Amino acid sequence: MPAENWDGEVEPFAEVDPTGRYGRYNDLLGSGAVKRVYRGFDQEEGIEVAWNQVKLRNFSNDPVLINRLHSEVELLRNLSNKYIIVCYSVWKDDERGNINFITEVCTSGNLRDYRKKHRHVSIKAFKKWSKQVLEGLEYLHTHDPCIIHRDLNCSNIFVNGNIGQVKIGDLGLAAIVGRTHAAHSILGTPEYMAPELYEEDYTEMVDIYSFGMCLLEMVTMEIPYSECDSVAKIYKKVTMGIKPQALSNVREPEVKAFIEKCIAQP
Repeated sequence: MPAENWDGEVEPFAEVDPTGRYGRYNDLLGSGAVKRVYRGFDQEEGIEVAWNQVKLRNFSNDPVLINRLHSEVELLRNLSNKYIIVCYSVWKDDERGNINFITEVCTSGNLRDYRKKHRHVSIKAFKKWSKQVLEGLEYLHTHDPCIIHRDLNCSNIFVNGNIGQVKIGDLGLAAIVGRTHAAHSILGTPEYMAPELYEEDYTEMVDIYSFGMCLLEMVTMEIPYSECDSVAKIYKKVTMGIKPQALSNVREPEVKAFIEKCIAQP
């Protein structure tokens, strides 16, 4: 059933899920390399949701990989942690060539935009946000099988600003690995990627490195390695162990030491 505006006009859904429970509007909440996120609505609960759409042709033509992606996203439905974005439903749309998944939506958007909007934030608040992100990561890393996010950055940490809560999102493309805790594929945002991610042989510690870069951005409001004008230059600095310039703008010694510990070579 479509939503109705206050003036009596009906806002139609662009599409509805196979069960008829979730509807998608055309409003885009965000988009990335392989995924678009639309505003959606859960008609059963009467709540707004995020309708995530992965175009499979952008991801792979390999049916084995596509099925693996579907099963990985399906596994996210079983995750339950207050610092991880909830995934309500997953399905494959063979006709349109998409995998769709419905997730909760946070009131204040992502942490990068939230931080730009609120420029005066105390160390106490940074610590609170950091603790929540680390608790979320601990949950993922101690899960069986271990889940490595691989692309943690301030644009996929989401905020409920009214209660000061942050949640890790964009888990749909996380690496789900076995007991060896080693994965073998490159995926991520260059400014936040640990050196070993480029080597295609890494463990869950790459998420701690990315978290360190997130904290650096939170504190300085600078994207790490913004002094580099190409991915190649970032790669060179990261693999040579050269720290981002933004680190020199961190005034609090305790915070700086903590970030350095997170981004230290394993």
